[in-house]
Amino acid sequence: MKRIAEVLEFEVTEEFQGSRLDLFLSRVYPELSRTYLKKLIGEGLVYVEGEEVRKPSRKVKGGERVVLQVPEPEPLEVKPENIPIEILYEDRDVAVVVKPCGLVVHPSPGHTSGTLVNALLYHLKDLSSIGGRERPGIVHRLDKETAGLMVIAKNDEAHRHLVSQFASRRTEKLYRVLVQGVVGKDNFTVELPVGRHPVHRKKFSALTGRGKPAKSEFWTLERFTGAGVTLLRARIYTGRTHQIRVHLSAVGHPVLGDRVYGFRRRALPPRLNSLMGGCNMLVAYRLGFLHPKSGRYVVFEIEDPEPFRSVLHSLRELEGSLR
Repeated sequence: MKRIAEVLEFEVTEEFQGSRLDLFLSRVYPELSRTYLKKLIGEGLVYVEGEEVRKPSRKVKGGERVVLQVPEPEPLEVKPENIPIEILYEDRDVAVVVKPCGLVVHPSPGHTSGTLVNALLYHLKDLSSIGGRERPGIVHRLDKETAGLMVIAKNDEAHRHLVSQFASRRTEKLYRVLVQGVVGKDNFTVELPVGRHPVHRKKFSALTGRGKPAKSEFWTLERFTGAGVTLLRARIYTGRTHQIRVHLSAVGHPVLGDRVYGFRRRALPPRLNSLMGGCNMLVAYRLGFLHPKSGRYVVFEIEDPEPFRSVLHSLRELEGSLR
């Protein structure tokens, strides 16, 4: 009998009315693959309204309570894989890479291969060991659906130095983000605590009152009134999980593509939904930190990656056609 590592409870919202059970779970708990979730359902580890369900195709109804029992992970053998990634910079201590949308950062149950770590093991000669076998070199994370810059530690000394910088907020992290709705302010700050959602345990919330302090600042770069979309630049002063997504949702402007935190597909032209391809329109485009060896402050920037670039281009075309 498998030992259970955690028990998660979810409530089915109207958005998922009539969805398959495995599809619903993959949306509210994207850390696990749909294939792995089907396996857990088949093993009797999922309950709906207190009853064990073993059919992944079982349709869920609004208001139902779904309980997922996640077993303790089995030891993973993480192997190098020739997954293309862009390495922007590399020396003996650090590497700066561009993580594309759709790539999970490190292996976990249900994602034992095809991750950024698998790619790093193939492309880089050395990685720090502090993160263990499953997270070598990983100092910070980006969500699967988010693209952008990450710094990788190539030895333990560099790893400790970088972790200290992130913890003491000496790094600079800037994002470009497309949000739903036309933002009226040119500059605004959101200071709301971010903590785990009281019901959806893999979701975060700014309304729990039990979260950790979090501060984000936003600047309006471009408004697309025809499509009801705004392009923002974002800076985070704290590093809470899902912070930008939670803060923007809390002020009524969810990130385009982010169905976990309130994005509504029907409010956008179908062409834009098609272009997004399951990605959140959030890009970590600028990263600055003190080099752990030289002490010199270094800054890296990237252009908008796909599909962010195509969605933004399409928005500009659409806005121009309406004038």
